[in-house]
Amino acid sequence: MTTARFVHAALIVETDRDRDLLAAHVSRQARFYDEVLVVAGERTRAGMTDLAGVRWGTPEEFYQRLGSAYERFRRYLAEGHRAGRRLHVIAEPELIRGVDPSLRADRVAAHLAYEAICNRTYALGAPAVTCVWDSRRHPGAVIDRVRATHPDLVTAAGLTPSPDYLPPERYLAERHTVPALAPPAHVDQDVTAGAVAELSGLRSALGGWAADHGFGGTAREDLVMAVVEVASNGLRHGGPPVRIRAWHHGGTLVVQCDDAGARPIPAVAGYLRPDPVAAVAGGRGLWLARQLADVVTMSSAPGRTSVRLHFPREVMPAVRS
Repeated sequence: MTTARFVHAALIVETDRDRDLLAAHVSRQARFYDEVLVVAGERTRAGMTDLAGVRWGTPEEFYQRLGSAYERFRRYLAEGHRAGRRLHVIAEPELIRGVDPSLRADRVAAHLAYEAICNRTYALGAPAVTCVWDSRRHPGAVIDRVRATHPDLVTAAGLTPSPDYLPPERYLAERHTVPALAPPAHVDQDVTAGAVAELSGLRSALGGWAADHGFGGTAREDLVMAVVEVASNGLRHGGPPVRIRAWHHGGTLVVQCDDAGARPIPAVAGYLRPDPVAAVAGGRGLWLARQLADVVTMSSAPGRTSVRLHFPREVMPAVRS
């Protein structure tokens, strides 16, 4: 079988019998592709472990921070293309583990934005990706967005076009305008920087604050780097001063950077890997922040730009002592 285009499909589980549909789908794809990588939890993998031609992965291996998970899958598919191999990824996103219940909706929305943009960024070599979504674990509004971010659906009748699919730029643009992000009345850190030279004090303040909340080693370094990149972007491309506020929400550290918003942030900002040559002169800040933080939310209006970053302890890299 030759796949002429990138196939990005959703298999929406509504009953336990749909697991049989998934097993049949995996078995069928294993006959057509050089490798099928299945990243799913134990319950989903049950009954499929004896399938030939399948490589198995766990959500814990892949679904750490959302941006780095998206990039890891992208690299896997790109390397397969360079090697001349036809690859199919079948993945069940793990979006709830380790995340405070009140922040889960933000995380699911952020993941679906990656589902949208991968229709553009994963297409090299025309691989295939099937995403498994259990409608019993997610509200109807989320499943509607699943249908909007996947061009195809896996059904008992086979692969069928999703009538609700939206191209990535349109999907992101329609969800780019969010209400102003309002930090809590009381925060742990409140720092204002008027120039890039003042960011050294921010690094020190954030590093100490993160350490006080149990973030050490790589986790602390990544938090500081992500926030400094966003603050630097605000100073260079938004408008000084930049106000940085940080607080904790259960096991999640949250940081928000606000600037004067000289120009709006494009809807695709930070989702596309920067050109290596162009990145030397800047332009990598939001992309890097998306790799280092778990969730990045932006709110942009004339005279105001806000970027909020979530760092849940449970999905940050292992702490080094």
